[in-house]
Amino acid sequence: MKSYSSKDMKRCNHLLGEIEAVYHEIALKFGLSDSTMIILYTICDEGDKCLLKDICRRSGLSKQTVNSALRKLEKEGIVRLEAAGARSKNVCLTEKGKDLAKGTAVRVIEAENEILASWGQEDVEKYLELLEHFLRDLTEKMKEIVP
Repeated sequence: MKSYSSKDMKRCNHLLGEIEAVYHEIALKFGLSDSTMIILYTICDEGDKCLLKDICRRSGLSKQTVNSALRKLEKEGIVRLEAAGARSKNVCLTEKGKDLAKGTAVRVIEAENEILASWGQEDVEKYLELLEHFLRDLTEKMKEIVP
């Protein structure tokens, strides 16, 4: 069977896979599951708390995966859930959770910030513009495939 991906798309997919592998490896080294690392990262990206629905939306994890991971984190005393309106919940880091996040997700975020800071603003802007452009075009093409 022939390959359907263009040379450039293969390269893109390879690089995206390699980036995901780096994040997976650091989660393992921290002794965390990927979903726990992603949840901690997403909360830290916002501060010390984040809406449950935003964790699902921003992380790409399914609601079921997020809820399952949160139940475990809640039992471990890492997070607590708080009402945030009639139908929303905030996921808040406990003191134990803040300590865990500082040693894991915050370190990853700081490393990412250092990388982007080392590139220069013009390169960062171009990189982000291209990602946004790809996302817009991908979203539109997927609507054509399945309206």
